[in-house]
Amino acid sequence: MNVTLTLVTLTVLVSALGWMLPALKRALIYWPPGVVRGQWWRLVSHGLIHADLMHLAFNMITLYVFGTVMELVLVPHIGVLGFVLFYIAGLLVAILPTHLRHRGDASYLSLGASGAVAAMLFAYILLRPWSLLFVFVVPVPAIAFAALYVFYSLWAQRHVDDNVNHSAHLWGGAWGVIFMLGLMASTYPGELI
Repeated sequence: MNVTLTLVTLTVLVSALGWMLPALKRALIYWPPGVVRGQWWRLVSHGLIHADLMHLAFNMITLYVFGTVMELVLVPHIGVLGFVLFYIAGLLVAILPTHLRHRGDASYLSLGASGAVAAMLFAYILLRPWSLLFVFVVPVPAIAFAALYVFYSLWAQRHVDDNVNHSAHLWGGAWGVIFMLGLMASTYPGELI
């Protein structure tokens, strides 16, 4: 069973439905007052909808490429349910700092699976730091990409007004690293430096 492909397919279908049915998009998007009023699903459901085709394609291609590898690595240790929960936790961990910062802001909205995708990407980078990632056809060592990604996200969250939740990228990536370090420590005790 290809769990990653199932996650991608579900996200593509729900995103497409959200574009056709604005009420569905409004019901799933992260909106602080909704969460405060008890609509807790918004802390996760925001990952099922995307702003546009480019946003969706970028996230889903990245999820498929790195998620497929991580599925092969993780499922033997944590099972299919554990893998799905790792992904869902990536959505949740990535949005919580945003929620704490914007919980009183009725104009704030966030959508997309970027936090969970970043978790998958950074979990991969922890395992294969010297593998080459092709960024706009330029081969970049994964560890260098991670450093640039973190630096840019930290800078952009303070200096760029581009409607992107850079905080979610950072916290999603942090979740991926923390989860993998915990799994590695429990699976291979004594082998981590």
